[in-house]
Amino acid sequence: MQRENFSSRLGFILISAGCAIGLGNVWRFPYIVGEYGGAAFILVYLLFLIIFGVPVMTMEFAVGRASRQSIVGSFRRLNPHKPLWRYWGWMGLAANYILMMFYTTVTGWMFIYCGRMLRGFFVGMTPAEVGAAFGGLTADPQLMFIYMLLTTLLGFGICSLGMEKGVEKITKVMMLALLFIISVLAARTVTLPGAGEGLRYYLVPDFQRMVDSGIGEVIFAALGQAFFTLSLGIGSMAVFGSYISRDRSLLQESIIIASLDTFVAFTAGLIIIPACFAYGLDPAGGPGLLFVTLPNVFNGMVGGQYWGALFFVFMIFAALSTVVAVFENIICCCMDAFGWSRQKACLINCLLLVVLALPCILGFNVLSHIHPLGAGSNLMDLEDFIISNNLQPLGALVYVLFCTTRGGWGWENFLEEVNAGNGLKFPRALYVYVRYIMPAILLILWLQGYFAKFFAA
Repeated sequence: MQRENFSSRLGFILISAGCAIGLGNVWRFPYIVGEYGGAAFILVYLLFLIIFGVPVMTMEFAVGRASRQSIVGSFRRLNPHKPLWRYWGWMGLAANYILMMFYTTVTGWMFIYCGRMLRGFFVGMTPAEVGAAFGGLTADPQLMFIYMLLTTLLGFGICSLGMEKGVEKITKVMMLALLFIISVLAARTVTLPGAGEGLRYYLVPDFQRMVDSGIGEVIFAALGQAFFTLSLGIGSMAVFGSYISRDRSLLQESIIIASLDTFVAFTAGLIIIPACFAYGLDPAGGPGLLFVTLPNVFNGMVGGQYWGALFFVFMIFAALSTVVAVFENIICCCMDAFGWSRQKACLINCLLLVVLALPCILGFNVLSHIHPLGAGSNLMDLEDFIISNNLQPLGALVYVLFCTTRGGWGWENFLEEVNAGNGLKFPRALYVYVRYIMPAILLILWLQGYFAKFFAA
């Protein structure tokens, strides 16, 4: 089966950025920046993004481009003599399914809230009533199922059109619209009366806040955000590498994509933090930021229901671009492994993921008595923990070792592929760092995630 290709370099960059840009950019990045020292934290985060996130992303792209395969076939093609590597391909595919088991449901929430904002659903509500509205949403499995189904059908509908005519064409439009919308929203919120205090909180370096939080905790928070924000370790980037030509070196492309991801996350903070301060609300992290705090913010603004609707259009594009990217990875895996047509892979996986999303939906209501990670947790928390604290860091470790060891693909083969074409080259002098130091960091990050989840006070 002949491999499709991107029609343009811009398409590759925007789709890869769309995969990286997601809900975590909006509800996590602004909160932790404020909590851990504002611009001081951003400097630490950018350092880790450059020395850690970008190299791993580059390795994923290189494996994908050299093999012209998805995660299930790439390791086998590049090293057919060591079957141990290929097992990760199936684990990586499983990780994509687990991610979509809850991500499609949360994306459905964005559609619901966009419609509610546009209708003026929250106008006149008290903060307590806005909070109760989100509780009412999660208590309604039928409503969540309908919008999860809408998200799943829309995502696979786009993928069924093909890489160039579907995924690339539509994602480019979504991403360009997303960049325009967040720029408009940021310009609006930073000019609100009282927004200046929020800007200072967000942008002025406060090293005392870093010290108060604990330097070690801040470092791990910055390292974790740099890693998880780029959707690394589960082959989502590798599959897009398999669609591109060797005209451009891969390090430069990775830097551009990471910069776009950071721009969106940073600009989301310019939207959220000043607006919360302008209306005397706490910019709390997690789902409550989007579904409780921000509706209260927009309630206080002139024309707030329309600004709120525009904000959730931005959120739909951010979430749906990730959904489409991961669906494409799943489809490509099935086409490579089983020889299915694109349409067959779309149909079977659409049905499968609708069923797989049910535990997440029911975990908020019918199955809410199940607390897999302790009191207050639900099935979505478990699914997120499996991905964020396990399969992503371990997957990144696999890619690093595969690209740097003789028992894997090997350092020389990696350098030859990553540096093919015009653009910035991956330095040969980084071998010791990526061969020994980076794997150690990944292991520490994985273990620290467990410590923070189960043992930290």
